[in-house]
Amino acid sequence: MGQAKLSIETTRKSQVRWFVVFMLFVLTTINYADRATLSIVGDSVQRDLGLSAVSMGYVFSAFGWAYVIGQLPGGWLLDKFGSKIVIAASVFFWSLFTFFQGFIGFFSAGIAIIMLFSLRFIVGLAEAPSFPGNSRIVASWFPKSERGTASAIFNSAQYFALVLFSPLMAWIVHRFDWHMVFIVMGVLGMILAAVWLKVIHSPKKHPRITKEEIAYIEEGGGLVDMDEGKERKEGKERKEGKEKEAKKGPQWSQVKQLLTNRMLVGVYLGQYCITTLTYFFLTWFPVYLVQARGMSILEAGFISSLPAICGFVGGVLGGIVSDFFLKKGRSLTFARKTPIVIGMLLSCSMIACNYVDAEWLVVVIMSLAFFGKGFGALGWAVVSDTSPKEIAGLSGGLFNTFGNIASITTPIIIGYIVNATGSFNGALVFVGANAIVAILSYLLLVGEIKRVELKGAGMKPESNLKM
Repeated sequence: MGQAKLSIETTRKSQVRWFVVFMLFVLTTINYADRATLSIVGDSVQRDLGLSAVSMGYVFSAFGWAYVIGQLPGGWLLDKFGSKIVIAASVFFWSLFTFFQGFIGFFSAGIAIIMLFSLRFIVGLAEAPSFPGNSRIVASWFPKSERGTASAIFNSAQYFALVLFSPLMAWIVHRFDWHMVFIVMGVLGMILAAVWLKVIHSPKKHPRITKEEIAYIEEGGGLVDMDEGKERKEGKERKEGKEKEAKKGPQWSQVKQLLTNRMLVGVYLGQYCITTLTYFFLTWFPVYLVQARGMSILEAGFISSLPAICGFVGGVLGGIVSDFFLKKGRSLTFARKTPIVIGMLLSCSMIACNYVDAEWLVVVIMSLAFFGKGFGALGWAVVSDTSPKEIAGLSGGLFNTFGNIASITTPIIIGYIVNATGSFNGALVFVGANAIVAILSYLLLVGEIKRVELKGAGMKPESNLKM
């Protein structure tokens, strides 16, 4: 007993796994900053290229179409080649094509629009493996009792990206022009790709990790061998079978088991609704501040960062609260669902902006809504808790596919609402309603949260939907 306590104390002094999640945080910050580039420069682009609200909605959605299409292939690549290499390639290529967007001003308006849509599409395709890769790394580097916090830290980077880069990008537009935003962000991302390759390793291959830390992670449910297939302690015959299966790649029968699992269907629906809130803030929110509230681009850039700060705090706090419940002996289901439900209830408050005129009050309400969105954004912790270990990348990719359908539908639907009504009021109601649907999905569909066990051919998977 004393030896076990000593081992745990030794492990807790180590910072290796928290450095890994710090790198995920940095990577995700650049990831979301690149997604938000177009929203910050959106009003300038709309004027320069002569785009209507509907057309702007479709340009905003270009990223989402490709991001959704790339999820399953991205997940498959992660399971086949491992997280380190695939994520590095992802960062490099999305940054390269972000950089190229800085040069569309050399072309006529018609060609520039086509090029902007195409380049945003390629950026979405390149970013597809990023979040499933983050989820795989958290599942391999963290015990179950710390995954909520670790996932919340990297997920909260989406808010920190707006806090840090919204004012910076707004200043660049004000000082230079909107083209320079894409050039600066592209260069930063390509530098990050090189750093990632240098400092990231799998748990058992990290040069600074201790045996005590590996034991602590593994005993707590961490999948430390996820990218070490040839080193798994299995019987020779089973090991050979696994290697043959890995060469074939994930099978449709495995995907079918995920799609027919009631718990996962509820998680997928909930993530779609939560991502709808994300993409309102990532696409139309700065435009809303300029066009509906009469702010300048510089003002909108700085004011956009205030709700984002609250989203960042809420994102980190949601993971900490969830893991606190686990450490106090509450069930995994209670620990994950409670912050999600509370957070989505707070997010509904954005509808109140339709009934106030004071700018400061709009900022306060949006800050509360953004805090709630961050507090309840525990989807990736749930993915780390539920994904079958054999296809963790594919499972994360499927989850992200459903969630990011909202990256397509949200900007387009809002564009049509604004174009038809001449107001953002209906758009805020639409976004708030999605928060309610997310609550209902987790309360009525998800049920108990637990890791999915893949079944062999001819065996019926547990917890299936009954059609």
